[in-house]
Amino acid sequence: MKTLSSLLKGENSVVHNILTDGAMRRRFQELGIVPGTYVACLQESFFGDIKSYLIKDAVIAIRNEDADGVIIY
Repeated sequence: MKTLSSLLKGENSVVHNILTDGAMRRRFQELGIVPGTYVACLQESFFGDIKSYLIKDAVIAIRNEDADGVIIY
Protein backbone atom coordinates (compact mmCIF):
# COMPACT_ATOMS: atom_id res chain seq x y z
CA MET A 1 0.00 0.00 0.00
CA LYS A 2 1.54 3.29 -1.12
CA THR A 3 0.47 6.64 0.33
CA LEU A 4 0.59 10.16 -1.04
CA SER A 5 3.36 11.08 1.40
CA SER A 6 5.62 8.41 -0.17
CA LEU A 7 5.81 10.28 -3.48
CA LEU A 8 9.20 11.85 -4.09
CA LYS A 9 9.83 15.15 -5.86
CA GLY A 10 9.12 14.68 -9.56
CA GLU A 11 6.99 11.55 -9.15
CA ASN A 12 3.30 11.33 -9.97
CA SER A 13 0.46 8.94 -9.34
CA VAL A 14 -3.32 8.58 -9.14
CA VAL A 15 -5.45 8.65 -5.99
CA HIS A 16 -6.97 5.26 -5.25
CA ASN A 17 -8.75 5.81 -1.91
CA ILE A 18 -8.98 8.13 1.10
CA LEU A 19 -8.66 6.43 4.48
CA THR A 20 -9.28 9.44 6.71
CA ASP A 21 -12.73 10.50 7.79
CA GLY A 22 -14.51 13.51 9.21
CA ALA A 23 -13.15 17.00 8.60
CA MET A 24 -9.91 15.88 6.93
CA ARG A 25 -11.75 13.67 4.44
CA ARG A 26 -14.10 16.53 3.62
CA ARG A 27 -11.13 18.89 3.18
CA PHE A 28 -9.41 16.46 0.80
CA GLN A 29 -12.59 16.24 -1.24
CA GLU A 30 -12.88 20.04 -1.35
CA LEU A 31 -9.30 20.21 -2.67
CA GLY A 32 -10.15 17.69 -5.40
CA ILE A 33 -8.32 14.76 -3.84
CA VAL A 34 -10.75 12.00 -4.76
CA PRO A 35 -10.28 8.55 -6.34
CA GLY A 36 -9.03 8.87 -9.91
CA THR A 37 -7.33 12.25 -9.41
CA TYR A 38 -3.85 12.67 -10.90
CA VAL A 39 -1.30 14.06 -8.39
CA ALA A 40 2.34 15.08 -8.83
CA CYS A 41 4.85 15.87 -6.08
CA LEU A 42 6.52 19.20 -6.85
CA GLN A 43 8.60 20.02 -3.77
CA GLU A 44 9.52 18.90 -0.29
CA SER A 45 10.13 21.22 2.67
CA PHE A 46 13.61 21.54 4.13
CA PHE A 47 12.76 19.25 7.04
CA GLY A 48 10.73 16.91 4.82
CA ASP A 49 7.51 17.13 6.84
CA ILE A 50 5.49 18.98 4.18
CA LYS A 51 5.30 18.41 0.43
CA SER A 52 3.63 20.42 -2.30
CA TYR A 53 1.52 18.61 -4.88
CA LEU A 54 0.00 19.57 -8.21
CA ILE A 55 -3.65 18.62 -8.01
CA LYS A 56 -6.10 19.69 -10.72
CA ASP A 57 -3.96 22.67 -11.85
CA ALA A 58 -3.48 23.91 -8.27
CA VAL A 59 -0.42 23.61 -6.04
CA ILE A 60 -1.35 22.40 -2.55
CA ALA A 61 0.96 21.85 0.43
CA ILE A 62 0.04 18.90 2.66
CA ARG A 63 1.68 17.62 5.84
CA ASN A 64 2.98 14.07 5.54
CA GLU A 65 0.89 12.92 8.51
CA ASP A 66 -2.25 14.00 6.61
CA ALA A 67 -1.03 12.68 3.25
CA ASP A 68 -0.60 9.24 4.88
CA GLY A 69 -4.39 8.94 4.73
CA VAL A 70 -4.45 9.05 0.91
CA ILE A 71 -3.77 5.76 -0.90
CA ILE A 72 -2.26 6.01 -4.39
CA TYR A 73 -1.34 3.56 -7.15
